[in-house]
Amino acid sequence: MQNSSAIELKGITKRFGKVVANDSINLEIKRGEILSLLGENGSGKTTLMNMLSGIYQPDEGEIFSDGRKISITSPKDAFSYGIGMIHQHYHLVDVFTAAQNIILGLSEEKMDIKNTNDKVKEICSKYGFDINPAMKVYDMSVSQKQTVEIVKVLYRGADILILDEPTAVLTPQETEKLFAVLRNMKADGKAIVIITHKLAEVMAISDKVAVLRKGKYIGTVRTSETSPQKLTDMMVGHSVTLNIDRPKYDNLQKRLVINGLTCLDQEGLTKLNNVSFTAYGGEILGVAGIAGSGQKELLECLTGLYPVKSGSVKYLDPRTGKEEELVGLTPKKIKSLGVGMAFVPEDRLGMGLAGSMGMTNNMMLRSWKNGSSPFVNRKSPEALAQRIWKDLEVVTPSTSFPVRRMSGGNIQKVLVGREIAAEPNVLLTAYAVRGLDINTSYTIYNLLTEQKMKGVAVVYIGEELDVLLELCDRILVLCGGQVSGIVDARDTTKEEIGLMMTSIKEAN
Repeated sequence: MQNSSAIELKGITKRFGKVVANDSINLEIKRGEILSLLGENGSGKTTLMNMLSGIYQPDEGEIFSDGRKISITSPKDAFSYGIGMIHQHYHLVDVFTAAQNIILGLSEEKMDIKNTNDKVKEICSKYGFDINPAMKVYDMSVSQKQTVEIVKVLYRGADILILDEPTAVLTPQETEKLFAVLRNMKADGKAIVIITHKLAEVMAISDKVAVLRKGKYIGTVRTSETSPQKLTDMMVGHSVTLNIDRPKYDNLQKRLVINGLTCLDQEGLTKLNNVSFTAYGGEILGVAGIAGSGQKELLECLTGLYPVKSGSVKYLDPRTGKEEELVGLTPKKIKSLGVGMAFVPEDRLGMGLAGSMGMTNNMMLRSWKNGSSPFVNRKSPEALAQRIWKDLEVVTPSTSFPVRRMSGGNIQKVLVGREIAAEPNVLLTAYAVRGLDINTSYTIYNLLTEQKMKGVAVVYIGEELDVLLELCDRILVLCGGQVSGIVDARDTTKEEIGLMMTSIKEAN
């Protein structure tokens, strides 16, 4: 029944040691509605939804489904009550087809590929999905993989769907397709919860918005009766300015000159094809493109982490005027030459920080030199950790607390703070605000702008075109590993960039 209560949470509390992740939360999820769940990083959004999906169990409180009190102790229990969660990181087997992934883990009598293919096609036709059941996952785009995850929970009978950051790696066009599907599911009476930080999308897709702050439930408002500014104030607890300042630096100087950069992956497939551009000290150069267009490989080539087949990467030292060719050099060699380059990678814990270590030890990783004394001086790293903890308001019990146990926003503050503290001449950042709340995102934007105004060349790979247009001075667009255009961010539109992201021929 449309707009009837599907799930009701009463007094839900969840603790992890001394940390109260959710504190007596009351929340209602209705059928035929899309509810956005907002809150800063660490506010308890995903933890709360993980209790509905059976990953965690509440320490206190009650859960009701269609008015009946229920107990959810596993994802299997959740499915029995029609609850399915699509996580931010997909749980798919690459060598399996879409259909095989969809039935994986079901009882033997339900593992009939022909029937599965027919049912998948039926689901796709009903809601507007576009997926081939026989397609291998390794051949799929990011949006197609997400489609498989959504169809998987629908196949198992879910009528209450929870999506965690569903548009994090989608293009604007893919996001619109997803929203059209969600609206079709809403019209069919599904109850949908979206965990997101993108306020423009909240306003576009949701019927209601529930806000959490520091583990507490602040309130639920109708989307038609609120605004991004009001929602931000609810999340943070005080008024926040949502404008990105873009001052102009008058003395631009060449820092990186890239010519004809080409690289291949291990299977010999071209990842970057004849890429050329210049990054100037005193500007933020944005990089836009659909997922997998070569963004990751580009930054790794510049830092010596990815082999280059051909082309040139020249670094111009602002202190000496000396020019260094970086192609063919290892990261260690690049550092030994005094190249002032800092890197904030896409994978925060895989490449950026050691998750099992605290802030102090992660500061040490940046300055550690092979062959140095085994008697390590911890005073400077500890002082830096303390400064980042205070200046960036990192939420952590101590500088020795493992960073993997922090929220995503706090992990990113530690990583960005450490790289900026190295006082680089070139700062390379990959998805620096992915998955971060609005307040933390603006902290990162301000830090990058401060670096720009110090004459640093900032390269910012981003996925939100609105932010790229507001924050950056120029935008380089990649399509299939090639440069499809470089534009002045002040004189272009999202539509023009979207066209360049998908078509080199039309863009040129």
